[in-house]
Amino acid sequence: MDIFGKNDSDDADYELELEVVFEKIIKSRAAIVCIQLPAGLKVRAPLIQQQIEKRTGCSVVVWAGSCFGACDFPNLEGTGIDMLVQWGHSRLKGFVG
Repeated sequence: MDIFGKNDSDDADYELELEVVFEKIIKSRAAIVCIQLPAGLKVRAPLIQQQIEKRTGCSVVVWAGSCFGACDFPNLEGTGIDMLVQWGHSRLKGFVG
């Protein structure tokens, strides 16, 4: 799914794999999902949020804090958030997700 306009050549290298995200949210029955984006993608957060909510029926919260890599993991304990989706960094070795 292309959330970037045809004129957004700067964004052409991003592949957000939203279909995979939709599938995992639906499969896990997550009701509230937090998305964490690197600075360069935060301007697209509202569109990403809308697409996820539309396709899955969940509520999406956008993490506005830092996103410096896979180790920059927000503490969501006690927030009621069921799932965190991160973009912009490499997979952690040994992490299944």
